[in-house]
Amino acid sequence: MIAGREIRFRLTSKAFVWTTVALVAAVVLGGVAAGLLADRETPPQQVGLTSEAAGVADQLVATGRAVGVPIETREVDSEAAGRDLLRSGDLDALVTSTTPELTVVVKQTLGDTGAAVFGPLAQQLALGSAVTDLGGDPASVAADIASAAPVVTSLEPAPSVDGAQIIAGYIAGILLFLSLMTAGQLVAQGVVEEKSSRVVELLLATVRPWQLMAGKVLGIGIIGLIQIVAVVGSGVVTAFAFGLVDSSSLNLGVTAIWAVLWFAIGFAMYALVLAALASLVSRQEDVGSVISPVIGLMVIPYIIGISIAPWDPDNPLIVWLSYVPFFSPFLMPIRIALDAVALWEVLLAAALCLALIPVLVWFAGRVYSNAVLHSGGRIKLKDALRGAPLSASPS
Repeated sequence: MIAGREIRFRLTSKAFVWTTVALVAAVVLGGVAAGLLADRETPPQQVGLTSEAAGVADQLVATGRAVGVPIETREVDSEAAGRDLLRSGDLDALVTSTTPELTVVVKQTLGDTGAAVFGPLAQQLALGSAVTDLGGDPASVAADIASAAPVVTSLEPAPSVDGAQIIAGYIAGILLFLSLMTAGQLVAQGVVEEKSSRVVELLLATVRPWQLMAGKVLGIGIIGLIQIVAVVGSGVVTAFAFGLVDSSSLNLGVTAIWAVLWFAIGFAMYALVLAALASLVSRQEDVGSVISPVIGLMVIPYIIGISIAPWDPDNPLIVWLSYVPFFSPFLMPIRIALDAVALWEVLLAAALCLALIPVLVWFAGRVYSNAVLHSGGRIKLKDALRGAPLSASPS
């Protein structure tokens, strides 16, 4: 009943609706932009060739391919016609001669791209001319040169970097931080709201304190779960629709499922602590001061996660902290996205968190039961942990 009341109230609130719409829109638009940018290829350089230079077309295209510059060639009727095409912008360069040296005409400057292509080409032609003078076969020599490459042995090879995995790690870390922070604060604010309005006194006439707290945590947890499923689901659909992970080793489905599961685990831990601490005060103005230690605890793994984990997921600090309850919900999803963790490690971290939850239930239930009916000033945590419940102060 209490959880259902929270769900109905939160689902119809404009803040929840618009926050969810904004997050989904941000994820979808980000995926669309990434898809459009990924489909945008570097336009090929248009190079004109006079009849005197037509024989170098294949070599020119091969040189461009070797240096990463796509080249398209076309033969022009005359040098004058080629110059006209240069002036109109239809050509980027015009090759007018290859002997005795490579001659290139451009509209303004050759630029870095042109220099990267025509510099090696000029050297190849000069080498071919020298080989011809010595009685060799320039084509055979050019083929040997093109296929020549150094044999490199790396003593400490750098790990391969998958851009999609890094982006997914960042998104997982940021999304879980925002979701857990928002949902946790909703729990704290809801507790204080009921205390300040004295609604809690009416509710406790029919239910026990721990039932009231559990219902509130469960209801807001389901709302948060709905929101993160909507955001993660929209991201997965967008990524598959635009083929953003087609060439990546990212297991998007597994990453998405674990992100949702870690939200549920993280919310259970943080919400219980925040509900207990929020019951110590009776005014919304005091909520920030009483829950600030927990918010600070959330910020630490978040900062460590997004600043170190995407680039060095095997860092000892990241590895060990990812097993620590309260830190795991932020760090494990990033390591999962980067495929830097075995399944048994994930299950171990989850088991440690789940083992802590019964302790937190006891802690939160005791503090909440002893403090929720007390109105007035802030209660000390050690007083709320005492066995005897505190009575409400007279109105």
